[in-house]
Amino acid sequence: MKSVKKENKEKIMEMIKKAGDEEYKTEWDAEGSIGKQKKKSEMKKGKKSKGQGARFELKVREDLEEKEWIVDKWTNNVGLEENKLVKAKRKYNPFRKMLIVGTGFPDFISIKHVHGEMYSVIGVEVKMNGTLSKIEKQKCAWYLQNKIFSQIWIARKGIKRGQIKYVDFKEKYRDKYNKT
Repeated sequence: MKSVKKENKEKIMEMIKKAGDEEYKTEWDAEGSIGKQKKKSEMKKGKKSKGQGARFELKVREDLEEKEWIVDKWTNNVGLEENKLVKAKRKYNPFRKMLIVGTGFPDFISIKHVHGEMYSVIGVEVKMNGTLSKIEKQKCAWYLQNKIFSQIWIARKGIKRGQIKYVDFKEKYRDKYNKT
């Protein structure tokens, strides 16, 4: 039997300790060795955050509809490597045994009649804190450069309870991402 380095032994012993701990949920891989270890309190936080995000997304949709926008889920995404619009992948929910639609970026497409035969078409991404990741910023810039949307709004929570604030992507990231 091989001897194990001291630092590796400490890591292995820590993983074994966590595997028997009631605070952690341990997933085992196919060979029977320890895979991922997740803290149960963090799992609860994630579940709660996901629910809050879904409820906020619904509030944003209702708010836009009250402001006379026609709102629908956007089911496309940007393939930055291919430099084209692609159909968003659907997620499988094993509990309901169905595919979930609505994994596109941005979350919504909103259309409003301006006058005559003119319509305003915007994309709306819902983020509770209003912060986009680097890849999301690149996708927004691509949509604007390719004239898919006239504007992209980032919907975030306002200061007051129940308030929704809309921030225009062009205004927020004027210097770095506006090349049009």
